Amino acid sequence: MPETFDPSQPDLQQKAKEMSKSKFLYVTYIRTTADKVWDALTNKELMKSYWFNMHQESNWTAGSSWEMKDSKGEVWDSGTILESQRPHRLVISWQHQHHEDARAEGYSRMTYLIESAGLLVKLTVSHESGVENSDLIAKVSGGWPMILSSLKSLLESGEALPYPRKAA
Repeated sequence: MPETFDPSQPDLQQKAKEMSKSKFLYVTYIRTTADKVWDALTNKELMKSYWFNMHQESNWTAGSSWEMKDSKGEVWDSGTILESQRPHRLVISWQHQHHEDARAEGYSRMTYLIESAGLLVKLTVSHESGVENSDLIAKVSGGWPMILSSLKSLLESGEALPYPRKAA
């Protein structure tokens, strides 16, 4: 049975459900299992390799807090786990903390949908904002493809992609 966050602030989940003015959508197929994808999405140490030394902290249950931190422990993003259905669906309310223009937009909603596809797993990532022409969605649209490609590489070959901005 899926866990769904029933917030003490009744409008938080409703606002998250209404988001659709700006959206990033990415689908990839990975030769692995749904459980391994879930573990990679929720395991702090695995994240560091494919998120280029960033990681997320949460207990991954509906209603729990969520933070994205850099290697120094600085919080870049924070929010709440809205839904958690291992190993199929994870929904996070997401507010950027590092850049004022993106932080001022308030909360966005990020959804991982993990589906079996024969010998593969179909991973769909949707990141939505209720803000038209969202600066946050523009920013994450540049990062998600590299992060998800690195995740795919890690799960299929055991090695994440190198950080593209580091000198060879």
